[in-house]
Amino acid sequence: MMHKIHCLSMLCCAIFIITFQAFGQQGSENRLNVLMIIADDLSSIIYNNEEIHTPNIDKLASQGRPFSRAYCQASLCNPSRASIMTGKRPYELGIYTNQPHFRGMYPRIKTIPEYFKGQGYYTVGLGKIFHNWGQAIEGDPQSWSEPQEYHYAAHYHDWYVEGRPYQLHFDLRKGPAVQSESVPDEAYLDGRIANTAITKLRELQETPFFMAVGFWKPHLPYNAPKKYWDLYDRNHLPKLKYEKPVKGVSDLAYVDSNEARSYADIDKNDPIPNEKKEELRHGYLASISYLDAQVGKVLDELERLDLTKNTIVVFLSDHGYHAGEHGQFGKWTNFEIGTRVPLIINMPELPSPGKVSNSIVELIDIYPTLLELCGVQDANSNNGLSGASLVPVLKDPEKTVKAAAISQITRPIGGGTDFTILGSTMRSVDFRYNIWIQNDNKEILDEELYSLQSDLFIVENLIHKPEYREVRETMKRNLLNSLK
Repeated sequence: MMHKIHCLSMLCCAIFIITFQAFGQQGSENRLNVLMIIADDLSSIIYNNEEIHTPNIDKLASQGRPFSRAYCQASLCNPSRASIMTGKRPYELGIYTNQPHFRGMYPRIKTIPEYFKGQGYYTVGLGKIFHNWGQAIEGDPQSWSEPQEYHYAAHYHDWYVEGRPYQLHFDLRKGPAVQSESVPDEAYLDGRIANTAITKLRELQETPFFMAVGFWKPHLPYNAPKKYWDLYDRNHLPKLKYEKPVKGVSDLAYVDSNEARSYADIDKNDPIPNEKKEELRHGYLASISYLDAQVGKVLDELERLDLTKNTIVVFLSDHGYHAGEHGQFGKWTNFEIGTRVPLIINMPELPSPGKVSNSIVELIDIYPTLLELCGVQDANSNNGLSGASLVPVLKDPEKTVKAAAISQITRPIGGGTDFTILGSTMRSVDFRYNIWIQNDNKEILDEELYSLQSDLFIVENLIHKPEYREVRETMKRNLLNSLK
């Protein structure tokens, strides 16, 4: 990938496409459309990695502004997506786990599509935009001009069953973590989502629209048509730089492949055999390439319809992911691999297309960025949003809008609203500081510090080294003050 960070540098589990003609206010006759594409569990391993086949995301990055240091606000689906879509941080919403649904707590809060809907846009949600399963509310009906599609199911319901139609199978129980079959793209959900998105683009090409397309991959299970598995040789997969857990950190830092172990072909307690790890990693890469192909179909149609001339494109993932890194398979961590995400924004007349920004940015910044780009915000208000507009960085990739990014996650794993420990992390330009705090008495249980100046994924915990004491205390103070 043209050195995936130079030309594509940002792929993430989500793509936002927004129609835009110039920075600033737009006349009613020149309204910008928005197409939001979100990937699920897409890791930043695609950066600078020519061995991972993502030609369509690479192309988008070469045309847009890739952000090499973009971070989610929670490395878990529900809190991250609620944060992205409402413009509020997890600690502001009080949502840290996959329960509860944000709408049950905040019936009047405006999501990004709901805001655009109020500005006269036709809003469409396809696929997984909000958290998709086990919620009391299915999606978020008030965000959309028409009912959502392909948004409510468990991931293991998306499975190819011989002799059955290509559809979600709600009668299935969770089975194997991998599946490789010689079937068309439409045999799995993302292929059908891409086809529906294409149809919607054709229907709405004369209408100001905000379209969010949420692909389900590369989330477990790793089931993709065999042709995407065939892109990789399991004996020569991209190498893992750090295969073992960090020494000198509490067990709180890791999840012991909790999510992967919930599938039928993976042992619940014993170490995962190397052969199975290779199969899982192979499946994850195949799922990424399958996702990329679906993204390409949607972007190709956007171009064919001549909508790129008035469309801004944002591509992102809801959070990072460990696909063997640190010996883990899953998210729910505060490491760089768990919180760093691909992000690309493209639009007409973008200065220096393909130029990578190394500025620290957060997914919470997407909401105010879209409002400013589309000229639908109150010039004297930030609309109560907590992020910062990235328009200055789009104009000049050397600009910065913030000094640090903050993410949070809970323990125990699967604790839901009854979690007892909150882990918070601050990512500055050169360092990452993590702190784990007991909820009831606010006792500090553990701290971590990583210097990322020369290696973004380094795994040496520096917290007890005296030469880093000042850095530790400064970042600790800044992080705790930010969370008040």
